[in-house]
Amino acid sequence: MRLATTLLLTCLVTVSLAAADDKPLGTGVTLDTATPIVDVIAKPADFAGKTIRVEGVVTAVCQHMGCWMTLAPAGATGEKPATLRLKVDDGVIVFPVSAKGRTAVAQGVIEKVGGDAEAKEVAANAGAATYHLKVTGAVLR
Repeated sequence: MRLATTLLLTCLVTVSLAAADDKPLGTGVTLDTATPIVDVIAKPADFAGKTIRVEGVVTAVCQHMGCWMTLAPAGATGEKPATLRLKVDDGVIVFPVSAKGRTAVAQGVIEKVGGDAEAKEVAANAGAATYHLKVTGAVLR
């Protein structure tokens, strides 16, 4: 009985410490189920206008204003894995440059990228993507 109590307390402390390392951004994440990034990348139009949650590894972050970052599926291999671009309203949420390499959970709406200037910026920063996740909240782990 004493061993079981000790193990339970150790698990609770470990979970609490892990949660303490989480850095919430914006309104945080409220959806429980994540949509696989590979599904969104493969058929972004199927998710357009829908609020979704994604989880992955941060592969790049805007160096100037922290207004976007890209996520690759966890465990993705290869030198340049397929990524999903996450965008925020400038100044509302700032993705820190230190997020690169960390795990992120994000929630928002899949949007089609509009306008020639915006489309060129997306292409320059995140490949030829025509959709991004407009993020309302995220958690860096």
